[in-house]
Amino acid sequence: MGRLLSSFLLVGLSGSALADPGDVGQNIQASSLKPGQVQDDGGHQVNVPVAPARIADAWYAHHVLLMTLGAGSRIVATVNHPESQPWMFKVLPALNQATAIEGTAFNAETLLAEHVDLVFTALGDRQAIAYRQLGLPVMQMGYTDLAGLKRSMLNTAEALGGAEPRTRALAYNGFLDQQLAAVNRVVAVIPPEQRPKVLHIASVNPLKVDGADTLIDDWIKIAGGRNAATGLKGNMQIVSSEQLVAWQPDVVILAANAGRLDHAAQPQLLNQLEAVRNGRVLRNPAGVFPWDRYGTEVALQVAWAAQQLHPALFADVDMAAQTMDFYRRFFGYPLTPEDARRILHGEPPATAPSP
Repeated sequence: MGRLLSSFLLVGLSGSALADPGDVGQNIQASSLKPGQVQDDGGHQVNVPVAPARIADAWYAHHVLLMTLGAGSRIVATVNHPESQPWMFKVLPALNQATAIEGTAFNAETLLAEHVDLVFTALGDRQAIAYRQLGLPVMQMGYTDLAGLKRSMLNTAEALGGAEPRTRALAYNGFLDQQLAAVNRVVAVIPPEQRPKVLHIASVNPLKVDGADTLIDDWIKIAGGRNAATGLKGNMQIVSSEQLVAWQPDVVILAANAGRLDHAAQPQLLNQLEAVRNGRVLRNPAGVFPWDRYGTEVALQVAWAAQQLHPALFADVDMAAQTMDFYRRFFGYPLTPEDARRILHGEPPATAPSP
């Protein structure tokens, strides 16, 4: 079964992707827009220039969507930095030439000096009002599940204009669908009570975990697990060590930059976790963006998580090969086997990104 899945996943990387039924709804919705208008993830109709060439992106994760769509080089103002996202700057060296800010609020001088003609922000970003007052089109982006990611890819592609971004969006969405279908065929037969309880820790000190209504919750379930953080909603919620002991997860997944459990405020309590006693504490991969959070590499995360939660069922899946193929296809970047190994272990590049 594992060998069949591995072949299916890798074939999906080289095969052409077709639009899925969800895209039909997107097309119907788009047909109601006026010429020059596109829809952002919040459902707002936005007037955008044809093929905007100079983009300010105020949402950390959205950079990866632009890169996947072949438009990463259009970013002239960024909130990301080589220190926090070293793989992003290594894979897209042009990003080193963009104006970088601390935080997520661009000032007017920055946007005007860079001759920005389109701004992307996260949903709920109050700075969007200020950008609009400058006369700039603003696309507010965000999603809490993989279906939302697919919509966001298409919305972003429409804003970029031209055939290539949409072709790339459909290719990525098709690949994601193939990943999900391949994993689901294997885990669908696992009874709910036999699925491991998985706790995803975003930060060790302070202790923050991810609950329901998040992309993290979505991939945990798709990969054949149950979110151990029952009764909790949202990303990066602060909890106590006692709460973790009460949840007793079977598996703990630490974000790549979460820190170590023995550096927590109460490490002796966390030693009582079954996951700790059984050696089931895992470090999440991180590449151009952390795989577990809101970037397009979540397509790899689903396969990785399924293999980690059900190793016997996915024994033949070669995650290093998948990672190298994904980067070659969607980022146009030739990872080495050592690069893939470091990404899978949540480690930065062996050498610093070149400016």
